[in-house]
Amino acid sequence: MSDNNNPTEHLKLYSQRSIGIASFIGSPLAAGYLINQNYKALNEPEKGNKTLILSIIVTIIIFGSMFTLPEYIVDKIPRMIIPAVYTGIIYLIVEKIHGNILNNHLEKNNEFYSSWRAVGIGFLALILITSITFAILFALPDKVYDTYETEFEQFSKNEEASLQFYDYIDKKDNSALITELNEVSIPKWKENIEIINKTNTIEGLPPELIERNDKLMTYSKLRLEAFELFKKRILYDSDAYDSELRNVHDKIDTILNQINQ
Repeated sequence: MSDNNNPTEHLKLYSQRSIGIASFIGSPLAAGYLINQNYKALNEPEKGNKTLILSIIVTIIIFGSMFTLPEYIVDKIPRMIIPAVYTGIIYLIVEKIHGNILNNHLEKNNEFYSSWRAVGIGFLALILITSITFAILFALPDKVYDTYETEFEQFSKNEEASLQFYDYIDKKDNSALITELNEVSIPKWKENIEIINKTNTIEGLPPELIERNDKLMTYSKLRLEAFELFKKRILYDSDAYDSELRNVHDKIDTILNQINQ
């Protein structure tokens, strides 16, 4: 029989410190499991199960937020801040629900599970979370990148169609070249500018794609400028635009090098 002053005499529990260590290593999931085991030892399995379910939900929320927040925000958060915060909160929760029991258990020199056991459970939880995360990442398509790439399939087609003008310069007469400029080359680059503006509105667009779009916008405007200069050169049958065309093409080469880096 257990002494009334020592009701946990024959129980083996996880200490508050061990739960904190497991939480820091393996997220609230690890802490929830250890608290669940303490509840079961104290003959309160229902509370233990509720705690475990809550810890799973909280873990999903934390890691889900890391994926939904913009990358530039996540990069600014120090890596130790998040685990330190939820570990501190869990420590206070354990203090509230089991603090007196665990302190009395310690004062009576009753048995605790080793901290190394808690460390092991923390790492097991971490491995489980990492495995699930990678499975989700590989199993589900990245909607942002997929949406972006779908839009830019048309961008590439427009680019290819418009650049055929350079093959026609020495093969077609001026009337045919003007028609090509008016119906293909110039409209295609106006459409490409609209595509870039559209992709900039994609929610959660990563910073590297935003930067790429900035360069592509410069490139597209330069291409549009070049074709409009070609149109003027042909319409007015003047070499006055040659210098400006060379300058624009030099800028195009520069921005293309930046895009391809």
